[in-house]
Parts: sequence; C-alpha cells; structure tokens
Amino acid sequence: MSYQFITSAKLPTRYGEFDIHIFENEDGQEHVMLTVGLPVVDPDTTRQSERPAPLIRIHSECLTGDAFSSLKCDCGPQLNSAMQAIQEAGCGAILYLRQEGRGIGLTNKIRAYALQDQGHDTLDANLMLGLPADARIYDMCGPMLAHIGVDAVRLITNNPNKIAYLTEHGINVVERVPLLVGVNDMNAEYLATKRDRMGHLLDKDFNTAIHLNK
Repeated sequence: MSYQFITSAKLPTRYGEFDIHIFENEDGQEHVMLTVGLPVVDPDTTRQSERPAPLIRIHSECLTGDAFSSLKCDCGPQLNSAMQAIQEAGCGAILYLRQEGRGIGLTNKIRAYALQDQGHDTLDANLMLGLPADARIYDMCGPMLAHIGVDAVRLITNNPNKIAYLTEHGINVVERVPLLVGVNDMNAEYLATKRDRMGHLLDKDFNTAIHLNK
C-alpha cells in the first residue's frame, strides 16, 4: 500500500497550534499527522538526524473515545495528553491513523462492545465475532515520518508492537514514554486485558491508578 501527501494547514487547538497534514492511500483512505516544530523536508535531502528525537504518538482513531469521551477505553485521554505533551516539548507529532476499533471498523467495534456488556473481555469479544484481536497496520507511519525528516523518535506508547514495527522499518525508537491516563472503574478490566493478554506495558502505576479511581 502506498501513501501520498495531499495537503496541510494550521490547526489551532486548546493545547496550542499544530500543523495538520493529510495523507491518502490508493483506496482513498485518509490519515492525519499533527506536528509541532517539525518542518516538512525536501525529499531529495537527507533526514534531519542531527535534531533531537521528537515526541511521537501513533494513535488509531477511536470515535467513541476521542469524540464522545467514552469511559470504556483510555483513548480520548491518551490523545489529549499526547497533544499537550507535544506542545510542551515544542517538537513532536501525532500520527492519527484511520483504523477504528483496532482495525475492525466502527460497526464491528460496537458489536464487540455489546459482547463486552455481556461480560466478555475486549479480546474475546473480537474473537467471538470471528475477527482478529488487533487488525491494525502501521505501513503509513514510515511515509508520514519521512515527510518531516524523522528517523529517530521518543515514542509515547504502552504497546510494544508499535516499537517493534518502527524498529523493523528503520525508525530508531530511542525512548519509550509511558502513557497512563484516563483510568477509571469502567475501563479497568479493559486495560488489565491489554496488559495481561495483549502484552501492553502497564506497570505497578496501573494498579495504583485503579486504586485511586475506585
């Protein structure tokens, strides 16, 4: 799958001003990159490796969390915290990937929610629908980061799969920056499933956060 830069503009937000860049694949699917302090580079020049590694967040679309403030997940708080952290750092980017519900789409995500309402965890709900536990891909990340000349990152994530993917594709992850926000009694089991069954890197601070939100 190939990805093409389409256009960009300024985007003022409550956290500060970002540059918003739109990318599109050959199927017309759009992906978004928000940047601060990362000018677009000439594709014929070398990447700007002498620059300190910027803060980068790879964030898959979550309509229910990002737009509707759902308490079933931590996606909305993660996005907001990443935007704030990148503004404070003065150099970074959010790669906002249009792959709702870990890549299964909005309708199937809500079907999985219905199964979760019956007591099944987030992983089993997907499997019961005949869907993969995680169908996300990250092929678009390389072209998006190349657009701003980035080949080394400080990655804001709890997901080791994102680290592995970037590393395998020539992006140096010089630091993993944990992101533990939005923990509440509605998503505690969801987060525990991500930790215990999907390998997410949630440490003892997760248990502390659960206790404080009981």
